[in-house]
Amino acid sequence: MTNGPLVSIVTPTFNRADYLRVAIDSVLAQTYANFEHLIVDDGSTDDTAGVVASYGDERLRYFRQENQGQSVARNVGIENSCGEFICFLDSDNAWVPDKLRQQLEAFESHPEAGVVYGDIISIDAEGNEFSRRNMRRRSGWITEALLGDNFVSMNTTMTRTELLRRVGGFDPADRYAEDYGLWLRVSLQAPFAYVPECWAYYRIMENQISSDKLTRLDANESLIQSFIQEHADKLDFRQVREALSRFHERKGRHEASGGRRWVALASGVHTVRYAPGRAGAWRSFLRILFDVVR
Repeated sequence: MTNGPLVSIVTPTFNRADYLRVAIDSVLAQTYANFEHLIVDDGSTDDTAGVVASYGDERLRYFRQENQGQSVARNVGIENSCGEFICFLDSDNAWVPDKLRQQLEAFESHPEAGVVYGDIISIDAEGNEFSRRNMRRRSGWITEALLGDNFVSMNTTMTRTELLRRVGGFDPADRYAEDYGLWLRVSLQAPFAYVPECWAYYRIMENQISSDKLTRLDANESLIQSFIQEHADKLDFRQVREALSRFHERKGRHEASGGRRWVALASGVHTVRYAPGRAGAWRSFLRILFDVVR
């Protein structure tokens, strides 16, 4: 299928030549063919350029920069894209064949949406599937809910290009939560449409930045506080406080299991302080307290 808007696909990559071919193959296998695939090489020292060149497909566009991080690489992709829509595919992940076609159909059904996204299939380093379990995701104006947890899976998204450019793309200063900050800013501009379809294979490996949950949660907390301060006039603070309670509930659980017991207790206190009327906050506080004192 080629009739329809041009879709730009942005893949940042750094020394992932061993997996990049799987990502590219999954793009070329799409049942919707009117796309361009922008591969931004963030200073790789392996054969990334050779892998891309071996395809000889004019829809693949290769860019190279000195190593500056994923956010800068993704922004290069956004700046050079020509499509009406943009998708992001990390170089160690892959898509199911109908992703683009189904997402464009979803935009036809939800013309008000700025982002369409879905679920992931978790795979290991060798590409073996081990889970299709996904977190709860939401549709509509999701800002306050998103403050409680980043439930937007970037590799499943399709976003209107104009919207990404309007919010300024990714923040290069964010090294652990760049996608979270982007979706928070986008969520103030347009509603999201969640479709309960598995659209991406998400590879989980030990050396991924995203695997360090405690580091990511610390980065998320700082990002959330800055976002709230900057956009206070646009937020429903009753919903914000409930979201912050849920965030600290999740953060406290991970801290307790990671051995940061007294920090976990502080998170448990925040869970109750932000939403004292929420029964789940008290249950979480008691669980964290039990883990700390036992």
